[in-house]
Amino acid sequence: MIERKIEPVLKKLSTQYPIVTITGPRQSGKTTLCRATFPDYQYVNLEALDVRAFALSDPRGFLNQYSNRVILDEIQRVPSLLSYLQVIVDERKEPGQFIITGSQQFEIISNISQTLAGRTALLKLLPLSISEIQTHYDISSIESLILNGGYPRIYDMSLNPNQAMADYLVTYVERDLRQLVNIKDLSLFEKFLKLCAGRIGQVLNLNSLANDVGVSGTTAKAWLTLLEASFVVFLLPPWFGNVSKRLIKSPKLYFYDVGLASYLLGLENENQVERDPLRGNLFENLVLMEILKYRYNLGKRSNLYFYRDNKGDEVDIIYELGRDLFPMEVKAGATVAEDFFKNIRKFFKIYKHTPFGGAVIYGGKTPQLRTDIKVYTVWDIEKMLEGLKAPL
Repeated sequence: MIERKIEPVLKKLSTQYPIVTITGPRQSGKTTLCRATFPDYQYVNLEALDVRAFALSDPRGFLNQYSNRVILDEIQRVPSLLSYLQVIVDERKEPGQFIITGSQQFEIISNISQTLAGRTALLKLLPLSISEIQTHYDISSIESLILNGGYPRIYDMSLNPNQAMADYLVTYVERDLRQLVNIKDLSLFEKFLKLCAGRIGQVLNLNSLANDVGVSGTTAKAWLTLLEASFVVFLLPPWFGNVSKRLIKSPKLYFYDVGLASYLLGLENENQVERDPLRGNLFENLVLMEILKYRYNLGKRSNLYFYRDNKGDEVDIIYELGRDLFPMEVKAGATVAEDFFKNIRKFFKIYKHTPFGGAVIYGGKTPQLRTDIKVYTVWDIEKMLEGLKAPL
């Protein structure tokens, strides 16, 4: 098993809260993490039909059969259990009573906000980060990272990423989404997914997306919400600050796993990735998710935005640290060019609270420690972010 960065946070929170809730995409490693971290806990898989039927028909009797330390896997299958958990943890008043997991973030969190507010810590586990993969596997190629993504099974079982992603979509994504909403024309939904991949790293134009698919704007919005809820697509919000400029209000579209996006684009090998016109967008997706994984693995929320004004001036990623900001540009090119720095320097002129300077993350292999804007490789992202903790 690959050691997960989030494990120390999970252990600590289990000593502070009666319940810890872990959400994340299917196959991101939630079950493996929980069972390895809490080997003495009883494990209950709510995906099993007979187990789920028992929990639905007799929730009190179902919970009474287990002792105090229980992992409840895929809680979204029986969300009504949450109300009964509230009563149990309030009576026992002990930390670490339940570890619950789920693959649908919006549905779970809405139920938790109603029933378990103040009783549970919330964590998100995404697929493997680069530093996690590096502990066991050689991933010196950026094209390999883009093609394979981060799902643990692809590495643990040496799976062909194309076959693995095809199975993933059929077995998990489509099944889960169809349980949440009745998608009558699956071929249209598949077209929607592929067109989302074709817009990776771009500002979302929902009307244009709906028109290209051939569905209403309402349907496109509903489908996108479902993809967000199931940890398939990630919408990066625009940053709004106290600046005297007209700023873009729509989010940018990314995928939680760049390997899934590559599959939807029809990429089958590293040579195709290298030549693809969207390679730069895929590289940007890879970098963004590495930063997001770093945050989530510390038990923190997303603090990521992008900046773009109505003149087209843009900074790819804005990392928010209270009032302070750390702007980052992402460039897939392997050679540093002076042009890489211009947008960050423009941003410095309109926003002064940038005590850490800025960064360019590029597709090369050698970092450059410049004065105001440092240059990092994709392999140095975690080190870069650790540096933002240091006092000035």
